[in-house]
Parts: sequence; structure tokens; C-alpha cells
Amino acid sequence: MPKKPDVKDYIRTIVDFPHEGIMFRDVTTLFEDPRGFRMAIDQMLHPYAGEQIDKVVGLEARGFILGGAIAHQLSVGFVPIRKKGKLPGTTISEEYKLEYGEAIVEIHDDAIKPGEKVLVVDDLLATGGTAGAGIKLIQRLGGDIISCAFIVDLPELGGRKLLETQGMDVHVLCEFEGL
Repeated sequence: MPKKPDVKDYIRTIVDFPHEGIMFRDVTTLFEDPRGFRMAIDQMLHPYAGEQIDKVVGLEARGFILGGAIAHQLSVGFVPIRKKGKLPGTTISEEYKLEYGEAIVEIHDDAIKPGEKVLVVDDLLATGGTAGAGIKLIQRLGGDIISCAFIVDLPELGGRKLLETQGMDVHVLCEFEGL
């Protein structure tokens, strides 16, 4: 009997991108396949069946694709966390380190109301820098983060452990070894 496809089967690896020695886990191949994309969204939603969620927050940029689809399925609002200077309204910002340097992310200062239940979504969890910065922004606005959901975890980079030490529930669909 043939093996049933897994989300991981739809993700390709691109060697030496964006820098030599990096094994880039490319989820665009997952997104372009309708069965794979549906599978990923369904599996990302599954742990939250019956949970109250008021907003889904997607981290730039692939988190927008996932977060929008998840928010649609849950019939809740979607909030983007974007790179500095990309949002048109009044924002708050958070600086952080990532695998290849430093960055700043922002959220509209009225996007999350105090006490709203928030699900944070992105494609990949590496060092946890982007997710950690997004979590800080949501918390500064008074949001209650119920969980963080990712397609891919790179355990060697320690992002999951970092988020869990900050008290976050973390759900991932698959892991890849190596950088």
C-alpha cells in the first residue's frame, strides 16, 4: 500500500539559499498544490477545534497566506505583522535578531483589543526571533496568545524552546534537521 502524503512531502529544500550552507525549506511548493495546501491548513486548525479565537496574526510574509486562510476558516479577523514601514496607520514596533541579521516588525496600534484571544501563524520556526517579536507586540496591545502554529520547525536553531520558555504553546506540522 503506498504511503499517504504528508505535509513534509510537499516542501522542497533549496541548498545554499539565501547563503552558502543554508538548507532553505521552501513552502511555496506546498502552497501551489491544492491538496497539500488544504492538508496544511486543516492540520494547522485541528488543535484549536472548540477554542475561542478572536484574531489570527500572520507574520510577514508567508504567515499572511496561512493566516488569511486560517482566519477565513475560523470566521475571525486577520492581522498582519509587517516589516517596518509597510503598514499605513499608526503602529508600534519591535526590533529583533534573526538568522541572517536584524530587523524590525510592526503592527497597527489598534489591531488587537485587550483580552482578545490570538493565534499566531507563520510558515517556519527557526531561531524564534520573528515570532518572539510578534508575540511582544501582541502582548503590548493586551492580546492573549492562545498558541503559535507553524508548518516547519528547525529544532537545531532553538526557536521552539525559546517560545516555550516564554510560556507559549507551540504547534508544528513537521520538522527538518539541519540549518
